[in-house]
Amino acid sequence: MKKPKLYLTIKEAYPRIASFCAYQERTQQEVRERLLDFGIDGEEAEEVIVMLMGDNYLNESRFAVTYAGGKSRIKKWGKNKITQALKQKGISENCIKIALQEIDKETYYSNLVALAEKKLSLIKETNPLVRKQKLLQYIQTKGYENDLVWEVLNSLEFRV
Repeated sequence: MKKPKLYLTIKEAYPRIASFCAYQERTQQEVRERLLDFGIDGEEAEEVIVMLMGDNYLNESRFAVTYAGGKSRIKKWGKNKITQALKQKGISENCIKIALQEIDKETYYSNLVALAEKKLSLIKETNPLVRKQKLLQYIQTKGYENDLVWEVLNSLEFRV
C-alpha cells in the first residue's frame, strides 16, 4: 500500500475530490486512488463516493458512455478493445453495455473502413495474402469484431 501524500479530513477532501470529478468524468476506482493520496480509505472513502454520486459529480454510466464515444471517435477503437479497457477501469457490465449501444453504428463502420483503407495503403508487402493477413492483424488489435472485420476485408480488393 502506498503512503498518502497528505492527510485530510472528509470535510477538507470533499471540495478537492469534487473538483477532480468536475474537471473530467472519473471512475470510482480513480476516486478511491485519489482519496488514498489524501489518507482516506475504507468506509470513509465509500462515504465520500456516495456523497459525490448524490451530488452528481460521479456517475459510472456517464463515464462509460463518454469514454466509449471518445475512444471510438478519436482513437478509432473497436467495441472489443473499449469493453476490455472499461473492464480494467472497474466499470460494471451493465454500464459497458449501455455505453456500447450509444456508439453510432454508421460512424463506427465508416471508421473501420477508413482505418482499413489507410493501413492497406501503408503496407509495402506485394503478396496479396500477406497484405490481407497484416491488415487483419492490425484491425484486430484495434478491437473490432471479427464479422465486421471480415466483411470489410472481403470488400477491399486484394489482387492475386
